[in-house]
Amino acid sequence: MRQTPPPAPPAPEEQAPLDDAVIGKAFRGSLLALVVLAMVGGVAWWLTRAPDAPPPTPAETVTPPSVRAKAATAPEVRFSDVTAAAGITWRHVTGATGQKWLPETMGPGCAFFDLEDDGDPDLLLVNGTWWPDAQAPAGPPPTPALYRNDGTGRFEDVTQAFGLDVSFYGMGVAVGDADGDGDRDLCFTGVGGNRLFRREPEGFVEVTGEAGVAGDPESWTTSAGFFDADRDGDLDLFVCAYVRWSRELDREINYTLDGTHRAFGPPKNYEGSFCRLYRNEGGLRFSDVSEAAGLLVRNADTGVPVSKALGLAFVDVGGDGAIDVFVANDTTPNFLFKNRGDGTFEEVGSRSGVAYDAQGNSTGAMGVDVGDPRNDGALAIVVGNFANEMTSLYVAPRDPWRFSDETIAEGLGAPSRQALKFGVLFLDYDLDGRLDFFQTNGHLEEEIEKVQRSQKYRQPSQLFWNLGPQARASFGEVPRDKVGDLSRPVVGRGAAYADIDGDGDLDLLIMQCGDLPLLLRNEQALGHHWLRVRLVGRGPDRDALGATVTLRAGGVTQRRWISATRSYLSQVEPWATFGLGPQAVVEALEVRWPDGTRQQVAVEAVDRTLSVSQK
Repeated sequence: MRQTPPPAPPAPEEQAPLDDAVIGKAFRGSLLALVVLAMVGGVAWWLTRAPDAPPPTPAETVTPPSVRAKAATAPEVRFSDVTAAAGITWRHVTGATGQKWLPETMGPGCAFFDLEDDGDPDLLLVNGTWWPDAQAPAGPPPTPALYRNDGTGRFEDVTQAFGLDVSFYGMGVAVGDADGDGDRDLCFTGVGGNRLFRREPEGFVEVTGEAGVAGDPESWTTSAGFFDADRDGDLDLFVCAYVRWSRELDREINYTLDGTHRAFGPPKNYEGSFCRLYRNEGGLRFSDVSEAAGLLVRNADTGVPVSKALGLAFVDVGGDGAIDVFVANDTTPNFLFKNRGDGTFEEVGSRSGVAYDAQGNSTGAMGVDVGDPRNDGALAIVVGNFANEMTSLYVAPRDPWRFSDETIAEGLGAPSRQALKFGVLFLDYDLDGRLDFFQTNGHLEEEIEKVQRSQKYRQPSQLFWNLGPQARASFGEVPRDKVGDLSRPVVGRGAAYADIDGDGDLDLLIMQCGDLPLLLRNEQALGHHWLRVRLVGRGPDRDALGATVTLRAGGVTQRRWISATRSYLSQVEPWATFGLGPQAVVEALEVRWPDGTRQQVAVEAVDRTLSVSQK
């Protein structure tokens, strides 16, 4: 953390941004009492989470400065609901008929990607379906939705035209050029394993069986992503799995909140599952190399899988050119898989300080993102956790492999604690040159308020503005009456961003469980300059997933890691968006491509999209 001499205490009107640190101290002191109270109550399982294995001593927490400079005020930037105006009418189907099967409350995800390579982000929405024995409504079964962007932020439903009118119980999606032909392919996850669709001239064709990525038909897979695990130039596939689940097991557990009526049970009632790595063998064929790669993490005492994975992110933690993998696990320790450079991995989450929170507990981890919000070269990993758990912010200020939990110190602690968090994202929404933070929230249980009055099923999303390098904490929550429709209560799950209308700023999509998505257009009009960078790689990975883009303007250095896999079950556009604030000149722009080569790029003008092809 930044160390500054202590100035005079802030005036009363400046005190609000400081409340997080004060509340955070009180929270640490009262945590034990809260846990004991929850265990005695016995009905609110979301308050009784504990690690499945004894946690190690938490990593050293960097001591924050005791005071801050005068607080800046977040600029006026509102987000407008343009879902209907954009032509989006699709609604998510959970398949629920009152049985309270756990998967019904956990999806869905989404993806922004360039369907036709025309520079416009198109939109894919993942759907569930009806259970096999359900009395389904009349009409065609539920399917995913594919919407083509006309370049202005209006979308046309082309699901059937592109062959995606296929019904299955989906959760998430991964986007990448799996066969290296220049088009983007799709891998859906869900209850019953994975579905891989290859992009052909006539649309998408399912190739799951021949590709070898179906996985266990009894599995429940969640987040997934394409990345180059073994540095051979093509894209491999990483797939997270949640818990060993079936309706028979769910019925046997028969979880309730009131002793009578069925409710969605906690993951601690189910055995974990293994994450899977599918190595690309060329010709759209994959091999399951999970065990050889060192990804099958087992409980040392029982031998059962430890992972209950929901969130996934790729980032080169050590800067050695090998892409590492962070996995957010629900109620079990998070994983950080360190890439040895040859496609094999070592799990180092505990010793790196990202497995547990600052109190040494496993959290109900959902979504995840990575970034450099302080523009100081320190990698940050943010994790959205369950209700009554703070969002986790892990920062590596000195050693890239040693993180500290700086959630409270950086301003995310108290404002995030009550909400049940799913999709989380770093993005510079106001284009001032600093990464801000967004999280979408929503509970699992529709009737949660009956047993816990502090909770609501529909919850407002939250936006945190980056206060800048002079502030004690990096983030301050933007008041909900200042963000427009972004604060509308939702049953938030997946979330993604893209510049849907070509105006340079990032718009947001929130997926809702059992409801319409919420497409939010960024209405900022601050006059800030910007630069968007689109990479075109040489070889099979045309989107250059795994590249790093570094920009310097006004003496400030910003970094972006190119990866579509972020948030929760979702994919963002794989472009780098840099806010420049008042700076109209870019001093330097460097691309480190996935193969390790570096390329200096001249920037002749700003407020535009710059396409950079690998030399």
